[in-house]
Amino acid sequence: MYTALTIAGSDSSGGAGIQADLKTMTAHGVYGMSAITALTAQNTTGVTGIMEVSPEFLGEQLDDIFTDIFPDAVKIGMVSSAGLIEMIAGKLAFYHASHIVVDPVMAATSGSRLIDGEAVTVLKDRLIPMADLLTPNVPEAEILSGMKINSPEDMEQAARLIGDRCGCAVLCKGGHQQNDANDLLYMDGQAKWFYGKRINNPNTHGTGCTLSSAIASNLAKGMPMDLAVERAKAYLSGALAAMLDLGKGSGPMNHAFAIRGEY
Repeated sequence: MYTALTIAGSDSSGGAGIQADLKTMTAHGVYGMSAITALTAQNTTGVTGIMEVSPEFLGEQLDDIFTDIFPDAVKIGMVSSAGLIEMIAGKLAFYHASHIVVDPVMAATSGSRLIDGEAVTVLKDRLIPMADLLTPNVPEAEILSGMKINSPEDMEQAARLIGDRCGCAVLCKGGHQQNDANDLLYMDGQAKWFYGKRINNPNTHGTGCTLSSAIASNLAKGMPMDLAVERAKAYLSGALAAMLDLGKGSGPMNHAFAIRGEY
C-alpha cells in the first residue's frame, strides 16, 4: 500500500493542518501518517491558542514512523520555530526521505508574516533545499524570491529565481491575488501554467494544506510531478464545488465529498 507522512500542526476544527492532510490522503487511497509539530485551539474564525511540541518529541515521532512504516512521500506544512525545522531536516536526511513536498507557510494571503526571521532563514537554508516541490502562495513567493509579484510574468520570474536557487520544482499559487485560480509550475527550467476558474465558495479553510497533501499523495503513487499537480488541482476543485456550509468563518472544505477521479 502507498504511504505518505504529513509533518504539520493540528487543527481542532478539522479543516486544515494534519486533519485536512489525512482526509486528503485517505481520499486518494494512500495510507496517511502524521508527526505533529504543534497543537492548536482554533476554529474557522481564528486561532486562540498554540502549544508547540519540543524538537526532541518531534524527532521521536519521526523515528518511530520511519523505522516502521516508511513513507513513500512527505508533506511538510507550517513549522513555526527554527529548532523544529532543524530537527525535521536532520531526520529526513538521515532516513533518505524522498518525494518531499514543502508548503512554506510563512505568510498569509493578506501578506502577514506567520513565522519569525530566524525560522525563515533556517527554512531556506536547511529544509527547502531538500524539497522536490515547494508550494508557495504569492506573499511567500515574494519572501523567497526577494521581489514583488504583481503579474503573471512576475510569478514566472519569481518561480524561476526560487527554483534555480533551491534546485527544486516550484508551484507558485496565484489564488487570492490573481483574477482566477491560476497556478504556475516551474520545473527543469520550464514553466507550465495550470488554469482554473474561481469557485465562489466561502469554505476555503485548509485549501493550501489540501493541495500540497494531494500532490504528495500522487507522488507517493509514482506519478510524475506535472501530472501529480494536475490531478491535485482537479481534486481541490471538486472539494470546493461541494459547497458545504460548515463553520461561522471561512469554513473547512469537506474532502470526503470531493469529486473522485482516477487518482
